[in-house]
Amino acid sequence: MTYSVQFGDLWPSIRVSLLSEQKYGALVNNFASWDHVSAKLEQLSAKDFVSAAMSHWELEAQSGHSTTPTYSPNLRCFTFARGDVSRFPPARLGSLGVMDYYLMDAASLLPVLALGLHAGDTVLDLCAAPGGKTLALLQTLCCRNLAANDLSTSRTGRLQKVLQNYVPQDIREGNQVRVTSWDGRKWGELEGDTYDRVLVDVPCTTDRHSLYEDENNIFQRSRRKERQMLPMLQMQLLAAGLLATRPGGHVVYSTCSLSHLQNEYVVEGTIELLANQYSIKVQVEDLSHFRKLFMDTFCFFQSCQVGELVLPNLMANFGPMYFCKLHRLT
Repeated sequence: MTYSVQFGDLWPSIRVSLLSEQKYGALVNNFASWDHVSAKLEQLSAKDFVSAAMSHWELEAQSGHSTTPTYSPNLRCFTFARGDVSRFPPARLGSLGVMDYYLMDAASLLPVLALGLHAGDTVLDLCAAPGGKTLALLQTLCCRNLAANDLSTSRTGRLQKVLQNYVPQDIREGNQVRVTSWDGRKWGELEGDTYDRVLVDVPCTTDRHSLYEDENNIFQRSRRKERQMLPMLQMQLLAAGLLATRPGGHVVYSTCSLSHLQNEYVVEGTIELLANQYSIKVQVEDLSHFRKLFMDTFCFFQSCQVGELVLPNLMANFGPMYFCKLHRLT
């Protein structure tokens, strides 16, 4: 199914947005002088979209209109207002020897927020490179241990560089962070029933970047078979992530693709696979409150049946970003 069929009247707007300049967010580094960094970003007329959304939600909760949602704490990410195409200046080395903030697609923070980390959690980032979400997981200050894995050694090299630039040496070289380059599809066999929280941010068609990348583009005719096999690889990775999670733990599956074949279909297929082959029951968690929480910052696809999808939009040109939270019950 083509995107014009999948999204109908929305597709022309999505397509124009994909071809237009992407917006970024500035993820504040909690290992730097974060209060000073936040003040500097506020001077640029940027706002912390996470704290703004949570403050609004807490006011509603106090008036009895809602309950406080579960989300990963301590994350501060500044964005410019809808329609404001200002750019953040490049990050600089701060007084504590690490970079002040990390520039990323702000929608990439939503899977980490949705994972709902608690203090003392053991965490696995199964497809961790190039490292933005791994860094965000560490920014929650909740990880007792974090395993960051990516099959590609060149990509784990980029991940290591991010950690060196943003994370103090004692945390990087202690027992808290472990970087590996193993086949993520086998993680269920390597460390089954182990982790409290697992992020499975799978390889995908990377729709926005594929529009600008000629070399090694996933949409090249020579890579057609590889592209067709992507949903199978994604299912294998998600299944491995769920098998590595302890019963009662949570997994967030995410992609930067618009394709329902790589998003909802993978989630539904993996749940069925685990039920049939392993007698493991997995339940999709409702994240519809994220649409309400972050509607001032992102444009969500209202017809997404399983999980949530951020659509590129000229007024809020983040994404695409699909994310779905899964609860391993048995």
